[in-house]
Amino acid sequence: MLATRVFSLVGKRAVSTSVCVRAHESVVKSEDFSLPAYVDRRDCPLPDVAHVKHLSASQKALKEKEKASWSSLSMDEKVELYRIKFKESFAEMNRSSNEWKTVVGTAMFFIGFTALVIMWEKLYVYVPWYSMGEGELHI
Repeated sequence: MLATRVFSLVGKRAVSTSVCVRAHESVVKSEDFSLPAYVDRRDCPLPDVAHVKHLSASQKALKEKEKASWSSLSMDEKVELYRIKFKESFAEMNRSSNEWKTVVGTAMFFIGFTALVIMWEKLYVYVPWYSMGEGELHI
């Protein structure tokens, strides 16, 4: 009977947490992952959805102005329209990062640590090898 009671409580808890998440004494709606998400990637240059999901009043006015002639838009307005749709440009996505320094530094750290362990083993763990002609090993 105890096992059925536990499983029924676990089942109810799983159903209640799948709808919403409780945090800090309030209910927070979880994100719907069945809808397309924004992704900035070089191999996928046109994401399914815009970067900015909820437009402010000035952005809505700019989107209305966009429907007219683009020659009436200033360069700053065109850039703002671009930033509504995309988070980064191709140049910003292709910009090199300094992550390689972290990778090389971490690899060098582990290589150095391994060298120290090997030197310690040779000094304190392994016994010296003697040839048969030199005599016996005295420990």
